[in-house]
Amino acid sequence: MATQRKYLVREFNAFITCYICKGYLIKPTTVTECLHTFCKSCIVQHFEDTNDCPKCGIQVHETNPLEMLRLDNTLEEIIFKLVPGLKENDQGPKAKKAKIEEEEDQEDQDYHRSDPQIAICLDCLRNNGQSGDNTVKGLMKKFIRCSTRVTVGTIKKFLSLKLKLPSTCELDVLCNGEIMGKDHTMEFIYMTRWRLRAENSYPMVLQYRPRIDFG
Repeated sequence: MATQRKYLVREFNAFITCYICKGYLIKPTTVTECLHTFCKSCIVQHFEDTNDCPKCGIQVHETNPLEMLRLDNTLEEIIFKLVPGLKENDQGPKAKKAKIEEEEDQEDQDYHRSDPQIAICLDCLRNNGQSGDNTVKGLMKKFIRCSTRVTVGTIKKFLSLKLKLPSTCELDVLCNGEIMGKDHTMEFIYMTRWRLRAENSYPMVLQYRPRIDFG
């Protein structure tokens, strides 16, 4: 009968330690753009100075890299099982800081749940026979509520899924007739494009249409 090999914790260190602080990952947080994982407090502090991933150097986001972070609760549980005592603050000041953050974030596990919310109307804009009109239709339920930190890029993905659009169909999202950039947040659009017009009411209206190729 084959004996079961016992593994040492240090054999897994490459997968459970933070590239920034070199300690065990506390509240492991993954950059969705490149899938590198760091302590939450380490990567948040790093993004105060730069938008680049500290490990691979890729630009995570042009304006708000915190949008691209996700907590990895599964990895956290694995680390707690591999490293006895870590969950009980065995890492001194760093772990205590992480515990404070955990208490602050216990109702905000997805980074958006406690954000300010905004109501939006997503209205289909017809292009007078432009190719793609038969594919892009109006939503059954065009009123949504989302975080003010949601970007236009996320809205486009939402529309593509709801309308079951082919991957070749690209959308433009407009506010007051102006095409919005994919990294614009709902808060930015509301503050700079919507609320300044006296005739505009609430909720904020965003229009979408098949992308027009002006070339």
